[in-house]
Amino acid sequence: MEEPAGAAPPPGLRSLLPPRELLRSRKGQLLLAEAVLSFITFLCYIASLAASFMTAPLLEFLLALFVLFAYTIKLNEKFKRLHWLLKDFLRCVTAAIIYFAISIAAVSKYSDGASKAAGVFGFVATIVYAIDFYLIFNDLVAFLKQGSSDAPEEHKSEDENSDSDSD
Repeated sequence: MEEPAGAAPPPGLRSLLPPRELLRSRKGQLLLAEAVLSFITFLCYIASLAASFMTAPLLEFLLALFVLFAYTIKLNEKFKRLHWLLKDFLRCVTAAIIYFAISIAAVSKYSDGASKAAGVFGFVATIVYAIDFYLIFNDLVAFLKQGSSDAPEEHKSEDENSDSDSD
């Protein structure tokens, strides 16, 4: 039997891949860049004399893959009480700081080519993570402003409806 031309492919491993809409979005592209740069940096540290720095890129690679997977299966929409924006912001801030520190150490302390390459990729990853946390910070500020503008109205309506004789 032949499938009709408009039929969706059967679910399988393809369902674990990020949808095109996510990969075309700014967040999807940043997450993909973070994962790729972290993996390349990890490989460079393995091949270098600065192999003691390989743990940080490995962890950041795994975290970037997890966040990409979470957005793929829409965990951020299913578990709204986990404050995804704040967690993603903290992940990006710490990654940018860690990458910056280990890249400076790798470039200045070690003289082999793989360490220098790891440092350069680490600096590029620092920039990508910094862009991501800047964009998340803007979203977080907008979210907090929205939440603070709603709060006084709720308190005002509670005060108007109260039956206290404190006059």
